[in-house]
Parts: sequence; C-alpha cells; structure tokens
Amino acid sequence: MTQPRTYRAVGLTLRKSPAGEADLIASLYSREHGKLDVLARGARRLTSKLMGHFEPLTLVRLSIARGRTLDIVAEAEVVNAFPDVKADYASVARGLHVAELIDGFSASSASNPQVLDLALQTLDAIGKQSPAATDDHSPDLPLRYFDLQLLQLSGFLPELYQCVECGDGLEPERHRFAAGAGGALCADCITPPEIVVRPLSLPALKVLRLLHRTESVDRLPQLNMPATVQREVHGILSETLQYWLDRQLRAQSFLDAAKLA
Repeated sequence: MTQPRTYRAVGLTLRKSPAGEADLIASLYSREHGKLDVLARGARRLTSKLMGHFEPLTLVRLSIARGRTLDIVAEAEVVNAFPDVKADYASVARGLHVAELIDGFSASSASNPQVLDLALQTLDAIGKQSPAATDDHSPDLPLRYFDLQLLQLSGFLPELYQCVECGDGLEPERHRFAAGAGGALCADCITPPEIVVRPLSLPALKVLRLLHRTESVDRLPQLNMPATVQREVHGILSETLQYWLDRQLRAQSFLDAAKLA
C-alpha cells in the first residue's frame, strides 16, 4: 500500500540544528510516529512563518510532506511553548534534561505515546516548581520521577524489591546497588569485579520505590528529604541512565551550573 505524501503529527521539539543558509533540522518526539527528524525550510529567516516554532521544549502540531532524505515541514502551529519552564535558567536546564533523555532512549519512528505524556506532565510540573531548593525539599523531584519512569517505559527499570543476583527479598539496611548488575543487591551476593557497587541506604530505597509506585508526576507527595538522600537518589538514577546510554548526561552540567549561579 502506497504511503500518503503528507501526514500529521504533534511533537515535542528535543533539539534543532542549522541547515544551509536559512533552514533548520528539528528532532521531535511525536505521539503518532515516535522520534522524527524534519526539515523546516527557511525557518531561520526573521520573516518566516516557522520562525520560533522549533525551539527546544516546544510542543508543535505539524503537517509534514515526505521527502527523499528528510521529511519536510509544510505547516506548523505551536501548541504549548512552556513559558514557565523557559522563565529561568534552572528550569530550562531541567527541561533540557527531559529532552536529552527522550532523545537518547528513543529510536526513530518507534512510537510510545506514554513517553510523550510523561515528558509533557514533567514539563508542567517543572514549570510549577519553585526554582530554589531547601535543605528538605528539592525542585528536582519531578526529574527523578521522570528518570525512573522513563527507564521503566524503555525496559531498563532497575530492580528495587529483591536481589538481582539471588532473587531474595531485600532486608532493611542490608542492600546495595549496582547499575551494571541491574539494580539492588543483598549484602551477601558477590558481583564480578568490573561491576561498580555502591551503598544504598534505606531512605533512598524507599524514595525510589515511591517514585516507582506513584501513578503520575502530579501525584508526587511533598517529601522532606535530607540533602544527603536527594544526592543519593540522584546519583543512583544518573549512574543507571548513563550506564544504558553509555555516555555522560550533557544537560546535567547546565543544571549544576544553574544551581551554583
């Protein structure tokens, strides 16, 4: 069956790059078609109707024509530009973290509407967060929820309830964590020397399980977490994400810089 020459999509812009004198290539994650790379002709011209439609973290509705190498944007309409997320440097950095991970974990043309829903809900939560963290409250909690839920949707959820080596249930204060082994370990199991194993405190394990069980980001409770637990949860999830992506997270450096500003 012949494919139609044009199709429609609603997608979140993950990144963009210049092409030619005035064109740009935008990478989006769409509900209908998964990750797409499209060519927006003339979009960098100030007089173009497409100007500003493909800034990262912008949800757009598109009409797209099939091309030989890249499909071409015929029409575009901004659905949500997430102005609250773009209101300050720290929130932008958090949003770019979302975009980077979706880009890294998504295959071209492999659709998973739940991924887009998770991203949009997380961006809404980021926009509502106070930009400043206190000793007991972290505005990054929606990000940690996003991290864990994206790992689950991608098939890489770490084991949090039993030892990945022996299968026994975890006993309080007798557990560790190894991203390379697939999750939590009991205190007795031995892993190969090349597997990096780190301590896993009971408070951090409880937070990770809560993030796993919570149905949506807007149902996250207000947690009073000591800074040490915040850092531990962040470290565990960052190690797991980087293990599966096999690279460092670029957006994290922007977020770290924003916190120091």
